[in-house]
Amino acid sequence: MAIGKRLKKAREGVDREHLYPLADAIKMVKERAKSKFDETIEIAINLGVDPRHADQMVRGVVNLPNGTGRTLRVGVFARGAKAEEAKAAGADVVGAEDLVEKVQGGAIDFDRCIATPDMMPLVGRLGKVLGPRGMMPNPKIGTVTMDVANAVKGAKGGSVEFRVEKAGIVQAGIGKASFSEEKLVENVKALADAVSKAKPAGSKGTYIQRVAVSSTMGPGVKVEPGTILG
Repeated sequence: MAIGKRLKKAREGVDREHLYPLADAIKMVKERAKSKFDETIEIAINLGVDPRHADQMVRGVVNLPNGTGRTLRVGVFARGAKAEEAKAAGADVVGAEDLVEKVQGGAIDFDRCIATPDMMPLVGRLGKVLGPRGMMPNPKIGTVTMDVANAVKGAKGGSVEFRVEKAGIVQAGIGKASFSEEKLVENVKALADAVSKAKPAGSKGTYIQRVAVSSTMGPGVKVEPGTILG
């Protein structure tokens, strides 16, 4: 009942059918993030795509200008000098065959996974484990690379992977409730710009259709789509 009352109070003043300018929506979400912990601010973007078709898949990675407020654990599949580069750059877990065995055994001690190209024949065996978690390294989003140092630093510094879900929605955390409104707006626009640039050739009609922002425990606030770009 307490949760119900809290949510009811948080929804006061939010017109659930109205489309708010991005800055106003962020302000409303921040004002309603009243939990004892620092809530994550999240965005959901409905796209005019059908991910069931290969030519309408949307995915990518973007470096948020103000970071995410979250510290990611980064795992790197690499050998020799590249393994040492990854460790020096701050990777939390680094290995080759030994790391493959650990992951196959269910020990996944990382949130983001990076691999050098030569490791992919080995890492490919982990598709059934990493794939469903959205953690399989992919050259298209920069997680299969020889430049492991920059990939690790990017993951640690606030890079966000995005991928459209079956329902045509991209969801991502764009900061914390403790961030200023300006920093959250900047992060949203950086993500929206990356999603816009990732528009597939197979997408017809309106690409960015609906947008909403929310905090971990707060209500969703609908956003005027045109205000998230630029």
